[in-house]
Amino acid sequence: MKKYIIALLAIVVVAVGITTYLLLNKGEETATEVGNQTETPVQEKKTIQVNEVTRSVFYAPQYVAISKGFFEEEGLNIELTTGQGADKVMTAVISGQSDIGFAGPEASIYIYNEGKENYAEVFAQMTQRDGSFLVSRDKTDNFSWQDLKGKTVIPGRKGGVPYMTFEYVLKQNGIDPQKDLVLDDSISFDLMAGAFAGGNAEYVTLFEPTASMTEAAGAGYIVASVGEAAGEIPYTAYFANKSYIEENPNIIQGFTNAIYKGQKWVKNHTAAEIAEVIKDFFPDTKLDMLTASVQSYMDIDAWSDTPVLKEESFNLLQTVMKEAGELEKEADYNKVINNSFAEKAIETIK
Repeated sequence: MKKYIIALLAIVVVAVGITTYLLLNKGEETATEVGNQTETPVQEKKTIQVNEVTRSVFYAPQYVAISKGFFEEEGLNIELTTGQGADKVMTAVISGQSDIGFAGPEASIYIYNEGKENYAEVFAQMTQRDGSFLVSRDKTDNFSWQDLKGKTVIPGRKGGVPYMTFEYVLKQNGIDPQKDLVLDDSISFDLMAGAFAGGNAEYVTLFEPTASMTEAAGAGYIVASVGEAAGEIPYTAYFANKSYIEENPNIIQGFTNAIYKGQKWVKNHTAAEIAEVIKDFFPDTKLDMLTASVQSYMDIDAWSDTPVLKEESFNLLQTVMKEAGELEKEADYNKVINNSFAEKAIETIK
């Protein structure tokens, strides 16, 4: 019995020694053989800093891609910040504070036209319509765009896509933005709802779910979709510095793949299913209101089917910018837009 105990203790000591050796050498070895099994370390995910223009249901495919693990499938970990304005997002990208920006393509056009060598290239489109809804202070049963004459509207920052698209809609309806009404562009994007609720403007343009929350609070009434009135336009897209894209093609490809998976997922699921997946991104919004907001965007076909940004859409955007007096010369589509990653994503992801 005594010999048995001594032998057992010897086995334990040897086992502990082997275990200690393996633990000490774990970081130095790429794989450790134990018996007949080989254990390979899990590859570390690459963390990407993404700066979105605002937090909105309008960007549901992005939140779906994060929640459903589509970025993780591509070896990416997303750290998402909200810039509150395309100009702020672009500043973060150009300065290197963010790897990828998510805002209107107009920001990339402005930077390119400044003659910067390391300008921002757009590599994936997300939305194909304006995401704003026109909110009226008074309830209106039969809204007409002519109702805006003589009124004050808060439409966002001058030079931004929301402002320019709104001007485009006004002109399409025979309204002169400079003479027929007052466009108050002094309010920053994140303060527009509050300024409207506590101010004197008769109308404001808001994204969802802010528009529905404003209505639920009794501060206004949704009367029209700016996106439905404006038609298709490349409204929101992803961009990065040209140098970053050249140095990190695998990251950009993986990112685009994940976005495309998100776009495909929302096209094949209901508003209720989408709302359930993205609800953690909107903790202050009730699920039924979130579902209604998603449905509002589905009704106007807000999301692009693929990440490809078409040339005719790009040309329309520049037309809108020129009519708004914000663009003196057109940018080169083949320079500002890089569809190679989007095209590859479509080829490989079925």
